[in-house]
Amino acid sequence: MFPIDRIAAALHPLTNAPVGEGWNHAEIIGLLPEGRALVEAAVLVGLIRRDEGMQVLLTRRTDALRNHAGQVSFPGGRLEADDADAVAAATRETFEEVGIPASLITPLGYLDAFTTITGFRVLPVVATIANDYVARPDANEVAEVFEVPLAFLLDPANLASLSLEHRGRARQVWEFSYPGQRIWGVTAAIVVNLRERLAAAVQ
Repeated sequence: MFPIDRIAAALHPLTNAPVGEGWNHAEIIGLLPEGRALVEAAVLVGLIRRDEGMQVLLTRRTDALRNHAGQVSFPGGRLEADDADAVAAATRETFEEVGIPASLITPLGYLDAFTTITGFRVLPVVATIANDYVARPDANEVAEVFEVPLAFLLDPANLASLSLEHRGRARQVWEFSYPGQRIWGVTAAIVVNLRERLAAAVQ
């Protein structure tokens, strides 16, 4: 549906990473952990070319993790001291979690940053992944690695808005009804941001 060059054109360039708080930050003021600065993190929105169309790489986290246990997510995590930038963090975490080396990953650009209610400022890095990759998930962090068609995630008919209560306050979250998986919360919001940036880029 969207060739790689059109996707890249809709992103923040690699030379100009977004700064400031997440695009949703104002929505969750009062829900963030008190007295703690946001922790910088990055995720990899990996795109794989297949004969049947572009796919998106996703993982399901193990139930033992402290944050977002059991949820569907993009590979990623907090920036470490020796990470040069968000791209370095996202590719490092992808290798650690899924076993895909940086040599098979080609970064394209950034989506807008996103603030999570667990206190992270997440910067999504969109990249292509070679279609001959072999997933070797870390069993301590990743329960499953799978692909979802990009066309499915970009179709508004597959997206729903849910009302949840957190710390006594109602908030709206996104959810995709994909067979066998619940894709919601931060992951769904990042996909929505991708869809919105693609739509704006073609206008």
